[in-house]
Amino acid sequence: MEKIPDWPLLWKQIVEAHEAGRAREPEGQGDAWAKKARGFNASVKKRWDRDDSSRRFIIERLKADPGSTVLDIGAGTGAWACMLAPYAKKVTALEPSRAMVEVMRENLKEQGIANVEIVQEAWPEARVEDHDFSLCSHAMYGAADIQAFFRRMDEVTRRCCILLMRVTTPDGLMAEIARHIWGQPHDSPNFHIGYNALLQMGIYANVLMEDTGLWEPWTNDTLEEAVEEVKRRLGIGDTDRYDTYLSDRLGRKLAHLDGKYAWPRGVLSALVYWEKDA
Repeated sequence: MEKIPDWPLLWKQIVEAHEAGRAREPEGQGDAWAKKARGFNASVKKRWDRDDSSRRFIIERLKADPGSTVLDIGAGTGAWACMLAPYAKKVTALEPSRAMVEVMRENLKEQGIANVEIVQEAWPEARVEDHDFSLCSHAMYGAADIQAFFRRMDEVTRRCCILLMRVTTPDGLMAEIARHIWGQPHDSPNFHIGYNALLQMGIYANVLMEDTGLWEPWTNDTLEEAVEEVKRRLGIGDTDRYDTYLSDRLGRKLAHLDGKYAWPRGVLSALVYWEKDA
């Protein structure tokens, strides 16, 4: 009989491998978003040009509880905070990156939003008051202790905890590579691991798959860049042991379009939420 994984441990091991890969980059020791915050802001605005079920669900949930407070964990450049502010009494936007906070302040000022408080701290160490709702949209992937992350959310939330997490396809290219190198198909912290960690905590959360389909594919300028990106993601940048394998697989699987190497689409987004007991 196949052994059931220790899901929190698997999450921790993958996070630590990713951190090891980032630590070798020149910007790995400082604010990782220092040179990327504005590009991230632009990409979110472009993606949000298209409506999606996650945003509709959360807005309707807030409309059902007028006058509520919202904690936005890992608020980034403030897309969620700006969107939710009209439906909430107050939004607390928690974001550790100085570069992200700078852009968030600009977005709030541009939209004339006055009921968002920015707290420049990291979760779960940050001390915040209780809120009616807590939201974390794809900002949990750097937390090594994912159960501590979820537990703290649950502790400070009165009504409903909401997560958005990536769902990787089990037969995708990165799953194939991770299985070859790591012996299991999860190349990154994701919904599958996180949801099972919630179950181990006794939290039986609801799940809604986002209705926008698979995310846009990654692209790389060169095949060599694609190989280096995989090595960084898997924390194996200090060895050339897998270079031949990676060059072969990526050369066969990536589509060469408009001068770039495009990955097959293989990621969805899931909305995970649980209601607190009255």
